[in-house]
Amino acid sequence: MARVNPLVRVLVVDDDALVRAGLTMMLDGADGIAVVGEAADGDQVPAAADRHSPDVVLMDLRMPRVDGIAATRRLRARPRPPEVIVLTTFDTDENILHALRAGASGFLLKDTPPARIAEAVRQVAAGEPILSPRITRRLMDRVAVQAGAYARARAILAALSPREHDVVVAIGHGSNNAEIATALDMTLATVKTHVSHILTKLDLDNRTQIALLAHDAGLA
Repeated sequence: MARVNPLVRVLVVDDDALVRAGLTMMLDGADGIAVVGEAADGDQVPAAADRHSPDVVLMDLRMPRVDGIAATRRLRARPRPPEVIVLTTFDTDENILHALRAGASGFLLKDTPPARIAEAVRQVAAGEPILSPRITRRLMDRVAVQAGAYARARAILAALSPREHDVVVAIGHGSNNAEIATALDMTLATVKTHVSHILTKLDLDNRTQIALLAHDAGLA
């Protein structure tokens, strides 16, 4: 009997009731996804996460009491946290960097096509980060000119073994685990072990932060 993949459980967080309703209706109709709850402000997110145990949280940035950056940081500090995709109309460089450094696994604009949002949810739930192409370009440009970022990143990466360093470079170029395994002649299990060790050694939350560090160090 074929194994049925479980649904990706999604929590929608936005202070606009119409946006929440639209996202819920759109995602509930998408293959492999179930919206399990909603929250209208960042201060409601911890209780909603406890109640609904989401795999992925779609997080607005600007909310009246607790913004999406603070809510993301609090979520990612919890044991076994859900993945977070920031979904916003505000794509300033500072917002993008703050969200990713807070632990978000993705950053999408609200004008992203519905099918792409649904695919992003599935991708992030599977452990692969996602950024809008426009944001990726801007992020790379911003990182490239940050004062002191290069030296700091190089010093941090010095703690890694040569093989872990190779994995960081591959992640920085956007490779997934299967692609890294092929390129570096490793098993998939070995790649996953290296990624886990890198996150622990460098005190990072997710692959997106590894990619940022690789860009800071000029490796991607």
